[in-house]
Amino acid sequence: MMRRHSIRRRLSGIFTVFGLLLVISGLFSVWRFAEVNAASAEIRDRWLISTRLLGDLNNFTSDFRAAEASHLLAPTPAEIATSEREIVELNAEIATARSKYEKLAHDATESRLWANFTQRWEDYRKLADEVIELSARGRKTDGNALYLTGSRTAYAAASDALGALTDRTVASATEASNRAEAIFRQTRSLIVLAIVLLVLMSILMMRHISRSVLGPILDLAARMRSLAANQTDIETPGTERQDEIGEMARAIVVFRDNAIELAHSQLGLEQQASMLAEKLEHEQRLTDLQRNFVSMASHEFRTPLTVIDGQAQRLIKTSDHGITGDELVERATKVRLAVRRMTHLIDNLLNASQLFEANPQLYYHPSDFDLAALLHELCQTYREITPGAQIVENLRHAPHRARGDPKLLYQAFSNLLSNAIKYSPNGSLIELSAHDEPGNEIIIVEDHGIGIPHADLDRLFERYHRGSNVKGIVGTGIGLYMVKMVLELHHGSISVESSVGNGSRFVVRLPIAKQAAS
Repeated sequence: MMRRHSIRRRLSGIFTVFGLLLVISGLFSVWRFAEVNAASAEIRDRWLISTRLLGDLNNFTSDFRAAEASHLLAPTPAEIATSEREIVELNAEIATARSKYEKLAHDATESRLWANFTQRWEDYRKLADEVIELSARGRKTDGNALYLTGSRTAYAAASDALGALTDRTVASATEASNRAEAIFRQTRSLIVLAIVLLVLMSILMMRHISRSVLGPILDLAARMRSLAANQTDIETPGTERQDEIGEMARAIVVFRDNAIELAHSQLGLEQQASMLAEKLEHEQRLTDLQRNFVSMASHEFRTPLTVIDGQAQRLIKTSDHGITGDELVERATKVRLAVRRMTHLIDNLLNASQLFEANPQLYYHPSDFDLAALLHELCQTYREITPGAQIVENLRHAPHRARGDPKLLYQAFSNLLSNAIKYSPNGSLIELSAHDEPGNEIIIVEDHGIGIPHADLDRLFERYHRGSNVKGIVGTGIGLYMVKMVLELHHGSISVESSVGNGSRFVVRLPIAKQAAS
């Protein structure tokens, strides 16, 4: 059963009205075009034929007059016979045209003008027959005299009567043509007006359908998409409507309420899942740290231990053969350097662990120190640890008085210098320089090593991130992250310029002068 306020009922009514308007417009157009057709038929079936027949009569009567003159002028019997045959043919043509014209419909004026022409033509024919008869008897002088007097006057009268009738017919035909054109223009205007009204009605109907049906449906569809995206804080209009859209709106309200209840029930599960995910991530991070530590320790610690073991074995082997003081000093020095390298690695690991696992501010202990001496000591340490590295100092303009945590800064610059050595070919030039800049001290570590891919620059200082071109080179991925943390504690910054195969240039900016002044 169809509802009283059903959309289907309303749309059926709208389209019924629109269909009736189309039918009425069609019937109106047919009626108006019938009038145009009637006017055109009058012109075609009456005035065009009348004009053509009157034109034929004008031609035939003129030819008849010329044939009359030819008969008078014919010198031989043969030419006279030819003229007589032409006169007979023209007389038949004139009779046929007169008969056709008389069968057409005419008004009173046309009938009167036609009767006048008929009478004038009959008068002329009598005189023309007399001229032809005189010519046939050989009395051409008398025939010629009659041709130039009475016959001419009668022909002129008949021709004038036919001309008056022709003018009247042409005027009537023009009037009928103008009337048909006016009817056509009026019909066209009325049809255009009807089309415009239909278009306006269509626009109004579509606007009504859009506002009352399509718009609400699209609005409900948008709210359904919002619910599908877990947006439950939405209002649903149209619940008071008593049609299909109202039912859809009320169904959406029920669906929203169910979605809210489901969201509440899932919230606890999501919280538990989040806690489990955090714990899992923490465990995975610890596992990665342990794996990296083991890998790094197995490589970094093995080298100095191998040196210590090798030197100890050589001391044992040479103890029976004696050893000079210089040799003993040399081997003891190598053992000492290996121990120093291990101590340096252990200090780095301890400092990193303290910064990462606790509040970094707890381990920040600023004091006045000599920055130039710190950088020089760092270079000396790495010259001893890695004798194959060519480290160049440019510390002529480095400040001697600064304020900060020398232990943390030493660790940060150590990481930068260590990376420069690690990722450069053996014997490659590595430069450490420092100079002043307004408000800042600039420390630069530059190498000519493998460089850093452009895609890795944005994430270079993230924790555990390593470049895509360092596979096979041992590292933990925390060195540059620690550098960034230390510099942030000192209100400083770091930037890098690098390209693959052309080395890297790390620039550190420290407001040391300001810190020392404060």
